[in-house]
Amino acid sequence: MAKNSGPVTIKKYANRRLYNTGTSTYVTLDDLAVMVKKGEDFSVLDAKSGDDITHSVLTQIIFEQESKTGNTLLPVSFLRQLISFYGDQLQMVVPSYLEHSMSALTDQQEQMRAQLASTNGNNPMAPNIQLPLQLVEDQVRRNTEMFQKAMQMFSPFALGHSGEPEDSQKKSDTSKDIDDLKAQLKALQDKINSIGN
Repeated sequence: MAKNSGPVTIKKYANRRLYNTGTSTYVTLDDLAVMVKKGEDFSVLDAKSGDDITHSVLTQIIFEQESKTGNTLLPVSFLRQLISFYGDQLQMVVPSYLEHSMSALTDQQEQMRAQLASTNGNNPMAPNIQLPLQLVEDQVRRNTEMFQKAMQMFSPFALGHSGEPEDSQKKSDTSKDIDDLKAQLKALQDKINSIGN
């Protein structure tokens, strides 16, 4: 089937079923998540009113993904900060900032994948594979610092209940996030090593 220019239209019916007009099949939220991961563009329209409901459906996909055990991507501290911006004067700035940040993160991810591929000779199952943990840690640290600086820019006078800045709490949250990532990367390294043996 030749690809049309522009996004595929997904129609959402009153019975909550989703219909992909490009493939003439019913799809699920998981199917739409796969389409997003493949970079396929789509828009979701309410079948009755014709309203564009893409935003709410994508939000629902995130909710479904976050609900799966062990699949959380958004830390509680991030969710709290995000919620606090609703109704704030700076609400209009947050979407463009997040979009820019995610774009930068995607670019960095591609660079890291290229570096991993060149390090491992394009063989992801190499028996003596060594993940460059320092590279990953540095990237996580830079992204966390960038996010924290942006949050401070949005709320430069944020104080804790004691009247002291919340920097110590942020530092401990960051350290915990980095420790969690180290543990996950070590588990991944062990799994890869066991496959190679």
